[in-house]
Amino acid sequence: MMRAEELGPFETFSLFVASFELMLCVLQWILGSPYGRHSSPIAGLGVCVPGRLAWVVQELPSLLMPLYVVTCTPAQRLSHWPNRILLAIFVTHYLQRSLIFPFLIRGGKPVPICIFLTALVFCTLNGYLQSQYLSNYAVYSDSWIKDPRFITGCAIWLIGMLINIYSDNILRNLRKPGETGYKIPRGGLFEYVTAANFSGEVIEWYGYALASWSFEGIAFALFTTTVLSIRAKQHHRWYLEKFEDYPKLRKIIIPFLY
Repeated sequence: MMRAEELGPFETFSLFVASFELMLCVLQWILGSPYGRHSSPIAGLGVCVPGRLAWVVQELPSLLMPLYVVTCTPAQRLSHWPNRILLAIFVTHYLQRSLIFPFLIRGGKPVPICIFLTALVFCTLNGYLQSQYLSNYAVYSDSWIKDPRFITGCAIWLIGMLINIYSDNILRNLRKPGETGYKIPRGGLFEYVTAANFSGEVIEWYGYALASWSFEGIAFALFTTTVLSIRAKQHHRWYLEKFEDYPKLRKIIIPFLY
């Protein structure tokens, strides 16, 4: 698989987005994830966005950008099945994340405005980057769908998405109707890690990176790993402090390792 042409401005844009991702990783490492159960007034400057609305609006650009780019792309550039499948993979995740997941949330705490705006900018930039690359710059032969990297990557992506959805379902059903407070998640990958839902999402994007075999894909996977690992560590520490009987052998986000 090769680039269609010298990327020029697009390559510059790719590096800009990667730099933006790196900056966000550094900020999160310094400040943590000050929303949800870890909310901090400084993150919202006193202003918050309702949880369900925040999820829909901040994630939606990653769904709309690919649809917009595809409509502006000549049909012949999307004639190869690998490009179509990889775009479908990206769109499927954000279809679930922006139009299904938010409406299944029970309650959901308001999101500080700074966190909301940062997520909105990131999803806009990354949605455009991934879809523009797959639509206009990535050149795959049709035989790429038989390549072990593509097949394995797509399989890993599917496994990760199923883990993510199943783990979110466990979290949603921890409380019975009318109950409040937090409980220890049980079942599925939660038997091995504190943040099984995050583990699933990380797995997804490494599968996508492998299947796309691209700088854009691996940069996104590394960013996701860093951001979610930092938040998962906060969750893990919080559970250990709140519950005396929290399973001490559970790892944070990677079973048996971390």
